[in-house]
Amino acid sequence: MSTLLSDSPTSRDQELPQPPAAKKVPHVEVVHGERRVDDYFWLREKTNPDTPAYLEAENAYAGGVMKSSEALQKQLYDEMVGHIKETDVAAPVRDGAWWYYSRTEKGLQYPRLCRKPVSAGDAPHPRTPEEIAGEEHLYLDLNQLASGHPFLGMGATAISDDGNLLAYSVDFTGFRQYTLHVMDLRSGEVLPDMAEKVGSVAWAADNRTLFYTIEDHAKRHYRVYRHALGQTSDDLIYEDADERFNVDVSRSRSKRFLFTVSGSHTTTEARFLPATDPAGEWRVVAARRQDHEYDVEHRGGEFLIRTNDRGRNFRLVSVPVDSPGEENWKELVPHQPEVMIADLLAFKDFFVLHEREDGLPHFRITRFDSGEVHRIAFPEPVYAAFPAANREYDTRFFRYAYQSLVTPSSIYDYEVEPRTSVLIKEQEVPGYDKAQYVSERLWATAADGVRIPISIVYRKERPRDGSRPLLLTGYGAYGYAIPDNFNSNLLSLLDRGFAFAIAHIRGGGEL
Repeated sequence: MSTLLSDSPTSRDQELPQPPAAKKVPHVEVVHGERRVDDYFWLREKTNPDTPAYLEAENAYAGGVMKSSEALQKQLYDEMVGHIKETDVAAPVRDGAWWYYSRTEKGLQYPRLCRKPVSAGDAPHPRTPEEIAGEEHLYLDLNQLASGHPFLGMGATAISDDGNLLAYSVDFTGFRQYTLHVMDLRSGEVLPDMAEKVGSVAWAADNRTLFYTIEDHAKRHYRVYRHALGQTSDDLIYEDADERFNVDVSRSRSKRFLFTVSGSHTTTEARFLPATDPAGEWRVVAARRQDHEYDVEHRGGEFLIRTNDRGRNFRLVSVPVDSPGEENWKELVPHQPEVMIADLLAFKDFFVLHEREDGLPHFRITRFDSGEVHRIAFPEPVYAAFPAANREYDTRFFRYAYQSLVTPSSIYDYEVEPRTSVLIKEQEVPGYDKAQYVSERLWATAADGVRIPISIVYRKERPRDGSRPLLLTGYGAYGYAIPDNFNSNLLSLLDRGFAFAIAHIRGGGEL
């Protein structure tokens, strides 16, 4: 087995190129009364021919420094690509009268978006499109859409309630500035309706009214517009003047309500509107107040609200739709010092809390009729689990994504009764044998006594000398918990005797 690093006399003795030196061009800015000089501001200027010239010189220097490892680079690249199944199909997801999924094909850069009509004889959770009886409709080929462009980035997508119209946004520049289009899925015609610099989108229940957000010069989504198909000018329905806040628009899983949510890093304010009344007046759920964050889901005559009003780990309350003020909130799940409620999903007969306890994610299921509560059990010591696509409201299934340092990305349908998980799809990784690897959870104790979880993976076969080199990574900021995801690129390290570890250090929110 080849070594990972090359240190031959040839590579040590060869003359290395000299690094390029960026020129200094003083640029003065005055911000908050402070004068600052930036000698390298010119590198922001994409149309300045000196900018790409300097970047090309940096690339040439890097290529020269790394030249002695080119054979190893190719070997590693071939190994990593060899673990990718390029021709594949995603697990179908039901949304109304259709099953939706995507296909990828070797040699093509982007997926093809497809759907099949729901038939009476379809299984409740088909694993592949071939298990669905209807005819396949290719409704958007991103490869064709990208033709003639150096780049394609897909933004938001939303399908009208009748399944006939697709709102989608695309970026051809790489600057994350998306243009909104509307396609008639019956004919494939792209309608003249469009908008620039769009973020989130949501349809009203009339199948002709679309709500969307746009960004300002600082890429902050700050306005919500209402657009009726064929309309030449759109109605501004909300603008958030506070530069700390971004605005999002969405539709409830029940289809009953539209939401616009203004959120900063620490504060939230949500508004709602019946989806059947797109020209109606939006109402506030709870007025913003500093450091109060909350999320809203709809079920029946109530809103379910995840709120941090009683503690940083959030609690769950319910409130009548007609009188959603905080004075009417009724507690369903109290704040718990050791359990973070990270997310909330509401369905007709049950709700799901995505929790984090002892550094690990969990799903807590509660039935509305009996009040019975249970968690989904997971088989490994370290793993990642997230809600997957759950577009149906009246369902007995909850779909979740699961993976670990040794288990590839997987999709499960969980049936609330009889509490069973059905594997819909596990990502196939060519040349990978899961049985040859093991993951563990370790703990490190900091100087102040705080215990820090560490996730580690390695190949079962021990090196001859009993020791392993270790690649250790960690991140702790902004409350972002590093998930224990599967990464097939790591196999090139693990198969050479390395161990790979993630230290879940403070700041990430795991504990």
